Amino acid sequence: MATNDDWLAQVREDPIEPDLPICDTHHHLWDGREGRVDRRYLMDEIQQDLQSGHNIVSSVFVECRAMYKEDGPEELKPVGEVEFVNGIAAMAASGLYGKTKVAAGIIGHADLQLGSRVKGVLEALIAAAPGRFRGIRRNGAWDPDPAIDRARGVTGPDLYLDATFREGFAELSPLGLIFEGVCRHPQLSNFVDLAQSFPDTTLILDHLGGVAGVGHYTGKREEVFVEWKKSIAALAACPNIVIKLGGINMEYCGFGWQDRPTPPTSEELCAATRRYYETAIEHFGPDRCMFESNFPVDRISCSYPVLWNSFKRITEQCSADEKARLYYDTAVRVYRL
Repeated sequence: MATNDDWLAQVREDPIEPDLPICDTHHHLWDGREGRVDRRYLMDEIQQDLQSGHNIVSSVFVECRAMYKEDGPEELKPVGEVEFVNGIAAMAASGLYGKTKVAAGIIGHADLQLGSRVKGVLEALIAAAPGRFRGIRRNGAWDPDPAIDRARGVTGPDLYLDATFREGFAELSPLGLIFEGVCRHPQLSNFVDLAQSFPDTTLILDHLGGVAGVGHYTGKREEVFVEWKKSIAALAACPNIVIKLGGINMEYCGFGWQDRPTPPTSEELCAATRRYYETAIEHFGPDRCMFESNFPVDRISCSYPVLWNSFKRITEQCSADEKARLYYDTAVRVYRL
């Protein structure tokens, strides 16, 4: 049970377009997570969301430092997370818990700053989930203002430019693996540079590029939007970048939903965030955009059914073919589901 379930229950909505097939391209699974509204998010908890009205056909798990191995070499401890999630995926594949193929694709973690030595870690991750493992995520998010969430172990803005990191990054493509990254919006030029330097590797940018709205960005939403929009155009010029649509309901984004007496409706979410989604879709096109829930992290602001309703309001003018790609087909292609 999430600590804000009673708050979320104040807003209930019927699902919009309930038959539209969806691949939720970004969620987590964990237990004993301190400081989150969901301390536990395993099969029972995710099924409550998946079965709340929308047609979630499959999903992609993204690393969150859960269930790392307690023993053994430090660089191999993240293999424990992939083993754990592959077990959840096998449970889902039985059909016993619901129709959704939970974690049909798995994105794990490896320390690319090991340089070329990371190849052995990547091979161990593949072996841990050979039919589902698709790549790794390294969160590079950093901002000089400590009020903005920073990635663990990142001490400056330029991780993606680091030579040793890139030596490790070069090991991904030969193994058929993709890379997922997280930035804050001022860092997006580094993501462009990384994509241009490795044109044969598919890069996925999470959370619409990390638009911040708290700390020293408070009251600067228009200024930030202009800067972010220019970065989106530069990112879209790289054909090997795919962008995830979602993840902008976290605290650092600054909309403040979590501080209201009642949670937002899908209409309110749509009104506040529509231009970010429309800008990304305009520049990247439906073949390089994928919707994500970022659950249970985004539950701080809204419920799962309300979130997907907000997405569907944003895409209400899209054609059936465009919706098919945005919600399902692009994800299936990119993650080879």
